[in-house]
Amino acid sequence: MDFNDSIWQQIGKVRQHGPLVHSITNYVVMNNTANALLAAGASPLMAHAKSEIKEIVGIAGALVVNIGTLDESWATSMLWAASAASTNGSPWVLDPVGAGASTYRNQVLKDLLVFKPNIIRGNASEILALKAGIKSQESKGVDSVHQSSDALDAARKINKALGSVVCVSGGVDYVVDEKRTAALDNGDVMMASVTGLGCSASALCGAFAAVNSDAFLATTSAMALLGVCGELAAKESKGPGSLQLNLLDHLFTIDRDVFMDTLRLELH
Repeated sequence: MDFNDSIWQQIGKVRQHGPLVHSITNYVVMNNTANALLAAGASPLMAHAKSEIKEIVGIAGALVVNIGTLDESWATSMLWAASAASTNGSPWVLDPVGAGASTYRNQVLKDLLVFKPNIIRGNASEILALKAGIKSQESKGVDSVHQSSDALDAARKINKALGSVVCVSGGVDYVVDEKRTAALDNGDVMMASVTGLGCSASALCGAFAAVNSDAFLATTSAMALLGVCGELAAKESKGPGSLQLNLLDHLFTIDRDVFMDTLRLELH
């Protein structure tokens, strides 16, 4: 089967199975993330209470950990959840929001990486800081000051060290594993003006990982879906407000012909 056809097949699997995605995510984007998952056919569950973490991880198809609005209590929940997912063999995704911005944030990330996420998705600055393991003097918090291609070598080194599939998002989204690199040239510059689309991308990676054990295909499929739908939405949007609405509609309604005609993917 052609790789692009395999991606479309994964989109159908998410719609068919409606996987439950447990997200411990930042409270700025909870609504956006939940709506993106629902529109794509998955089922969101936002739970961070330590008293229920292990049970929730046990029933979810995948775990997504997003450290955007980090605090000590949530950090403990994240670590417990990552540990439980690792023990259970459940797929989990790490979104290292703001990596390099503070010593505390870097330490939490270091502790989370012990549990070897199946997928890591971040912008170029976050992936570079994650690889360095030290405070990045060029960090802008959640924004990237690097091009996605700048972090390709760092992504490959992280993959070699942890075995995680690494996605570097940006103007071109790159997905890296030990043998393959996918370059996805979809999306639109307007997407950068909508808060939380990167967080939505990570959540979608979790949804696709829940229905396919091939983390590379799952990640590439999630990023392809969001990029294609974002590009289509931008063409009919006056600004970031309408883009959000149109993006959700395209995630919900996208069909094979439109997806295939719009997708721009190179596989190396």
